[in-house]
Amino acid sequence: MAEAKENLNQADCAGNVVLCGSNGYEKSYYFNEKFQNLPQDIQDQLRIMSVWFTEEIGGILTMEFTPEGKLEFLHRTAEYDGFYDEIGADLKMKQFIREGQQLLESLETYYQVFFLGKAGEGLHVVMEKRNEEV
Repeated sequence: MAEAKENLNQADCAGNVVLCGSNGYEKSYYFNEKFQNLPQDIQDQLRIMSVWFTEEIGGILTMEFTPEGKLEFLHRTAEYDGFYDEIGADLKMKQFIREGQQLLESLETYYQVFFLGKAGEGLHVVMEKRNEEV
């Protein structure tokens, strides 16, 4: 398990912040404790997405925030993993992005506001509409 966390945290060295990840080799899941204040149902959705990906495709999947606040899906494999499905991985990530677009955009806005101190573009629109209703 410690090795899985080390693999999942390697992205931190690149300036990204790991939200969560799943390691199909070790059958483990990691959720960054910095995000414990996210609602439990969102944490559950992230876990399902990550574990489902690695069970179906293999390898290691991480969801990471870039320094600019964009959420990225990154997948890696062992050097000689003959079972890893690279085409399936790309298709599965596109499916996650398409089906979970609202969730993923909300997570980006959350990260940009609460971690980077920026007001997200979408947040301005919501705040303006609320002010007009008052």
